[in-house]
Amino acid sequence: MREPTIGIAGCGSMGLPMAKQLLAARQNVWGYDIRPTKEFGDFQSRMISDPAEFGTKVDILISVVRNHQQTLELCFDDQALFTLPNHPKTFVCSSTLSPRVLPDILDRLPQDVTMVDAAMSGAPARAEDGTLTFMVGGELGVVECLTPLFEIMGTEVNHLGFMGSGMTCKVINNFVAITGVAAVRKAIAAAMALGMDPKTLLDIMKSSSGSTWYGDNIDRISWSREGYDPGNTIGIIEKDMLSFLDAVTSNPDVEVKDFAASVLEVVRSMEPLDF
Repeated sequence: MREPTIGIAGCGSMGLPMAKQLLAARQNVWGYDIRPTKEFGDFQSRMISDPAEFGTKVDILISVVRNHQQTLELCFDDQALFTLPNHPKTFVCSSTLSPRVLPDILDRLPQDVTMVDAAMSGAPARAEDGTLTFMVGGELGVVECLTPLFEIMGTEVNHLGFMGSGMTCKVINNFVAITGVAAVRKAIAAAMALGMDPKTLLDIMKSSSGSTWYGDNIDRISWSREGYDPGNTIGIIEKDMLSFLDAVTSNPDVEVKDFAASVLEVVRSMEPLDF
């Protein structure tokens, strides 16, 4: 049997290094993005600009597009890869979406397509290192076939059960991570107001009880000093918190909605850091 052809849709700060890791491991991988292929440097020869050509070429589609709307456009509307007569047979959703929208996407896929959710965590730095953490939901046999690919792009692959369970874990994980980002930003503001060097604070917190992923890695995270803008990575953080809120909104047993909404207000008020 021939090796499957893999497609990465959404070759941004996460998708492009993921594709490069697969290519370095001698996988037959191709990329698709709405941006011109010349923007992809040494990977541009593996980019396909025509969505119909891309969708017909690949067997396994890994989607890393920005949000739910772009996922619908990719699959069914603008690019409409799954309306092609010869479409990918495996759809791996690696975009962070509310798990509540996944059943609707699955229902719209052709009957011969298998869907897996494989949310990943680690930010661009770990995508570039091939050390992402994957949270996966889907049928065991399909996940086992895909796991060698996940292991090329990451160092930890967690199969959590049925389709949607990976995304559930991801939005909860992101809720904690985003809360940490908001807390560290507030701590930096407090340090500066009180005349303390924020870098000194972060260095001490790294080996103390105030240690956080964001604070400990602020110099490695490409977007760490951005202010809020709907189009940048802080805007993606906003989207991720909204995905968490959507996941819990109809469950009366989850009592974090007001707290999460307060964190979201902090995110939306973030100014660029300059230190």
